[in-house]
This record gives sequence, structure tokens and C-alpha cells, in this order.
Amino acid sequence: MNVQTATESSDRIWEKEILPALERYIRIPNKSPAFDPDWVKAGHMEAAVQLVAEWCRAQAPHLPGLTLEVIRLKDEQGKDRTPVIYMEVPGTRGDDTVLMYGHLDKQPEMTGWREGLTPWAPVREGDKLYGRGGADDGYSAFASLTALRLLREQGVPHARCVVLIEACEESGSYDLPAYIEALAPRIGKPSLVVCLDSGCANYDQLWMTTSLRGMVAGNLRVDVLTEGVHSGDASGIVASSFRVLRQVLSRVEEEGTGRVTVQGLHVEIPKERREQASAAAKVLGEEVFGKFPWMPGMRPMSDDGGELVLNRTWRPALSVTGVDGMPPLQSAGNVLRPFTTVKLSMRIPPRLEPKSAQKALKDALEKDPPYGAKVSFEGDKASVGWDAPPLASWLSRAVESASGTYFGRPAMAMGEGGTIPFMGMLGERFPEAQFLITGLLGPGSNAHGPNEFLHVPTGKKLTCCVASVIADHFKR
Repeated sequence: MNVQTATESSDRIWEKEILPALERYIRIPNKSPAFDPDWVKAGHMEAAVQLVAEWCRAQAPHLPGLTLEVIRLKDEQGKDRTPVIYMEVPGTRGDDTVLMYGHLDKQPEMTGWREGLTPWAPVREGDKLYGRGGADDGYSAFASLTALRLLREQGVPHARCVVLIEACEESGSYDLPAYIEALAPRIGKPSLVVCLDSGCANYDQLWMTTSLRGMVAGNLRVDVLTEGVHSGDASGIVASSFRVLRQVLSRVEEEGTGRVTVQGLHVEIPKERREQASAAAKVLGEEVFGKFPWMPGMRPMSDDGGELVLNRTWRPALSVTGVDGMPPLQSAGNVLRPFTTVKLSMRIPPRLEPKSAQKALKDALEKDPPYGAKVSFEGDKASVGWDAPPLASWLSRAVESASGTYFGRPAMAMGEGGTIPFMGMLGERFPEAQFLITGLLGPGSNAHGPNEFLHVPTGKKLTCCVASVIADHFKR
């Protein structure tokens, strides 16, 4: 491609077409079905699907032969599965295939948005577009077709491209296997998979994601009484459910270090991934941890940047993300509560089978409950991680060239701490495929949290990089 032409076209399309569509998309509260069980009745997911589909259909004059279908399947009970947008763009010649992936469902609102910002109102401030779902991952469908537009504008050949946009990723992609099975004959056998749902450790160069953690999640409940009683009467005789909960969690996590102690939740970290973590830490310096909104005086869990990178990419880590059984402060009387329930989110390393990890966690939590309390862990999510296959030499050169051309700096590779279940599914189904996993979730972008934003200049450059890699894929 002519670099200047591609850069100018990407800038124009983003400013005139993508960003206005993203602003409309941000306004739709299409929360993933795990957070909106009545999503069909609410209609927000359908509104988002139609918005994205209409924008994509409008690209037909720029992408001759583009076809788009909104596919809707039922589950075994006859209930609606979340829909999938399926697109095909014919290749210049041959039957090789590139599969491009993204999702359009969103995380819930979350509290803590700063004054002037809300999750469902887009706000552009300089290089940043604030609002829920813009960077995670609403832009992906628009950017995928725009990358192909850049190629078509200059007559640059490319392989047949299949674009798949799901609506269940933030719920663990539980509907996706059925669609992959149903669409397998139409998808074919992709030799390159492009996913735009990942992160970047800075906004200065192209980042490739080489691994993703999996996750097991569920509710841990401790019951000590059948009803609440006066704390002055019972404390010292009845162990509080919260203290029992603390004891049980200490079996899984060292509270002093955060290290997960259940051996069944660890894997051997490959030498290559350790080397990548060290290289990334050297490039990033304090950016490894500086991107987070720290409280004054708070410090990271280690002084070693390489260890911090490995902590968030190849080691298990526990988060408590919700609580039940506790009244709000203004309603908290002197009562020894009958139970405490917490939502646990355990990130697990790549290469670890999630069902076995869930069993190891459940066994550790429920075994020999203190004081004979009723302790139960009910898993509700088990998502597999992913470790990229060895990088083909052509893709290594293509990524390096794209980053140098459009960012002016070398490409970098690093694992990510999040989960994209689709990657595990594809890695198993298409073991010969190469993967370009990247995205816009960089410092401060705060996906899933308050003040989420999309970094617009990086989106424009990333679109050019994807086009460049797809061009190099064709001529490899």
C-alpha cells in the first residue's frame, strides 16, 4: 500500500464514518446476557446488532461482493441464542481464508465514572472517545471492514475474508460453539485469524497478544445460622460467616502476597513467554503498573516488572468481584449475619483445562469447613485460556513492517491477562492457523470499569496495520 494514502483514508473513514457510528453504538445499553437475562425482551442487543449490520452493509460499494447475514440459532430448550453477524468479502484469487473476529456485547455500567461521563453517553475529549463498549469491542466490526477498504482502494490483493461478530463474549461466549459448528463449512479453513478484542501495553507501537488467561468464576457462600441474631448475644460463641469466609479463602490465596497456593491452578511457564515478559517490561518500564489509577501511597505487588507481567499473564490470580448477605452501611445493625456470599473470579493460566481448575478450586474451598459451617462453591463460568502457536516467519516480518511503517517503532509481543474464549475454540479447531491478536485496550482505557475510552489515533493506525498484515498474508 501507499502509506500516505492509507493513513489519510483511515483518518477520513474513522472521523467521518466510524466515530459517528460508535457514538450511536455507545448509547445502546446492550449488556451481555450474563448481566441482562431479559436481553431479548429489552431489545438493546437487537438494536446494537442492527446498527452494526446497517453500517457494514453500507460498505458494499467499497467492497464489491460483500455479503452479510445476521444468524440466529436456538439452544436445546428452544430459547434464543445471542445472534452472530456473519460477513464474507471475496478474495482476489484462490481459496485461502482470513477470519476476522470481534464482539458487540458490553459489560455492565460499573460505578465511579467521573463528573461529565456516563457509560451510555459518548464524550470525545481530544484523542479519547469515552463510553462503554467503544474499545471493548464495538469498533472491531468497523475497523475490520475499513482495513479491507484500504486494500481495495489501492487495488492491493487479499485473501477471502470472513468477519464474525458475536454478542456473548462478555458472558464467556457460551453461545459461540454452536455457531462455530453451524458455520464451519462456510468459514472453511482459515490460515490467518485476526482478533481486535485484545490490548496494547502502550499507544506507541503495535502489540501482539501471544497468550490469554482463562477464568473460572462462581459464588462462594458460607452459612453459620438459619437467621441473623443479636451480635452482643452470639459473638464469641458463633463464628461470624465473614471470618469463616476469610479462613476458607486463605486456603486458596496467601493474603500477604496474593500468591495462589492451589497447585492444580498453576502451569509451567514456557521459556519463550518468560523472555517476552522480560523484554516487554524493559520497553515499558514503570508503564507496566503506571497505567492504573493508584491511590496515593499504593504500590504494585512486586518491584520486578518482568514478574508483574508474568503475574497478569501466566499465573493464577484471585479477585472478589461481588458480595451478598451484607446490608448497606446505613442499614447495618448490631446483627451477627447468618451468611456471607462472594463472587470469585479466578484467572487461570493458558494451557490449563478450566473444568479441572474449577474442580481444584471447589475442592480446596469446601473441604473440612471450619466449625462445621456450610461452605459451598457453585461455579458459573469456566473459560479456557489460549497460547499462540509458534509465529510463522512471514507473520513476524509482516507485523514488524506494519508497526515500523504506521507507528514508527518496533512491534512488541506479550500475553494478556484477560480471556477471549473464541481464541481457545479456534486454536483447537484450526491448529494450523496463524493469529494476529491485538486491540486498543491500552493504558487508562479501563475496559469493564468506569471511564472506559477508545484511543482514536491508535485505532486509525491499527486499522492500517491490519490491512498491511492481510496484504502480506496474501503474498507470503
